[in-house]
Amino acid sequence: MKDSPTKSPADLRSARWFAPDDLRSFGHRSRMMQLGYAEEDFQGKPIIGVLNTWSEINSCHGHFPERAKEVKRGVLQAGGFPIEMPVLSVDEQFTKPTSMLYRNMLAMETEEVIRSHPFDGVILMGGCDKTTPALIMGAISAGVPFIFLPAGPMLRGNYAGQTLGSGSDAWKYWDERRAGTIGEAEWRGVQGGIARSHGVCMTMGTASTMTAIADSLGLTLPGASSIPAVDSNHSRMASACGRRIVEMVWQDMTPDQIITPASVRNAAIVAMATGCSTNAVVHLIAMARRAGVDLGLDDLDALGRETPLLANVRPSGKDYLMEDFYYAGGLLAMMKQIADRLDTSCMTVAGTTVAENIKDAQVYNDDVIRPLDNPVYHEGSLAVLRGNLCPDGAVIKPAACDPKYHVHEGPALVFDSYPEMKAAVDDPDLEITPDTVLVLRNAGPKGGPGFPEWGMLPIPRALLKQGHRDMLRISDARMSGTSYGACVLHVAPESFVGGPLALLETGDTVRLDLPNRSLDMLVSEDEIAARRAAWTPPEPRYQRGWGKLFSQHVGQADTGCDFDYLTRDHGPAAGEPDIF
Repeated sequence: MKDSPTKSPADLRSARWFAPDDLRSFGHRSRMMQLGYAEEDFQGKPIIGVLNTWSEINSCHGHFPERAKEVKRGVLQAGGFPIEMPVLSVDEQFTKPTSMLYRNMLAMETEEVIRSHPFDGVILMGGCDKTTPALIMGAISAGVPFIFLPAGPMLRGNYAGQTLGSGSDAWKYWDERRAGTIGEAEWRGVQGGIARSHGVCMTMGTASTMTAIADSLGLTLPGASSIPAVDSNHSRMASACGRRIVEMVWQDMTPDQIITPASVRNAAIVAMATGCSTNAVVHLIAMARRAGVDLGLDDLDALGRETPLLANVRPSGKDYLMEDFYYAGGLLAMMKQIADRLDTSCMTVAGTTVAENIKDAQVYNDDVIRPLDNPVYHEGSLAVLRGNLCPDGAVIKPAACDPKYHVHEGPALVFDSYPEMKAAVDDPDLEITPDTVLVLRNAGPKGGPGFPEWGMLPIPRALLKQGHRDMLRISDARMSGTSYGACVLHVAPESFVGGPLALLETGDTVRLDLPNRSLDMLVSEDEIAARRAAWTPPEPRYQRGWGKLFSQHVGQADTGCDFDYLTRDHGPAAGEPDIF
């Protein structure tokens, strides 16, 4: 496919802006000359938008200014004309109340920036959690050729000779500090050693999960998602993206040729084998549905039941981080391990099939990338639960929690807000046992607001001091992909809109049966009906602005949390803009 151009310069999308002999195109050419460019720089060449989510506060993307230069170098080498365009950064650490509140904003911006400008193709520069699905969702709807350029994982953390993993060790050492087993010096040492370079979390958190999904969908150059951010291979990959996108424009290789039911299924299988973040459920459903692929929770659960976990990368794995995964052969090597479960005929942005991409891949450390006969866990990363607490579904990460909670029954301790929960768990005199089920509600898409990552509820201080480090926790929130524990998440419908979690009371018995995929409150139907009759909806979180728009149009967790008016069901994408 690489050698089969189908477009001429007159067919380029950008030709509508620059080619006609009329007043409007005169203005476009004149303003390009105002920027210092000659007509020879851009006329008749593919114009490539380089959509950059860099900002000075987004540490995951701190290397993007240099990578953008490298992308543009590749575009120029291939005979294209690059234009860098800033888009919303959506950093994970600093954006409050949660970056998820702004995923759809970036998706909308991406779609409209592409549609309204003379871009023949685009490079999407992202990686920090929500940037990957947001950029891809918007670009799918815009419909022009694109390549996703993943930020890459940061280097391993290190403190006092101990390897540290993003997020996972933050939670671990914070529990130890709350338990009184480490002091301020150790805590500050971990703080200074856990994030040592640019790049996304180096555990298999949401960032590395979503870039692996983009890779296995065929939307990155093959294997690009595994390359550490500061590795020189990452720079060369960036320039290769620039060269390849120009070829894709001439070949008219659009997203609908890459994202198909088969490639989405591949991505879901690969995600399960990596030990993916629970956030993959929400984002992959949203991305697939933008492309017209009707992916649902039951599809993901079915694949999870039959796909073993092969990537021994924390938090679902035990010993390794993304840097080790790359050295062990990376994503392509892992995909080769499960090639018989994938549709290897799927096309990728490289102009090659999955089969061609994995043909020469090798595993160099089979403890990091396990063979099928020695998996980290016999099933995949995620399980979907249903029951009278979550009729539309909930998710849990079985491999990342203590197996004794796979079947569990205990009394609920219910909190209506995070501050209420935090005050209770920090109370050293809280009356609680390891069998208690902690419950947080009003933390979903509308209730949070924005579906925050509050679902890894802190273990109560009283239990930490007794040596306990896990317990069953339930919420309609998300949790960080770097988190772990017996945490049931994404309960749908959420309590804020009247889901059954809103009717649960402290002292009610809750039963989790993971093998049978059920989650229930052991309360009679008559009592549930009486509670529902007495329930009153809470006041909306927002009265104006983006928050109000978000609250009015966001979907529930099981649908991917896209806006109703952005889905395929709402109508076709807008056509090309008028130019008069």
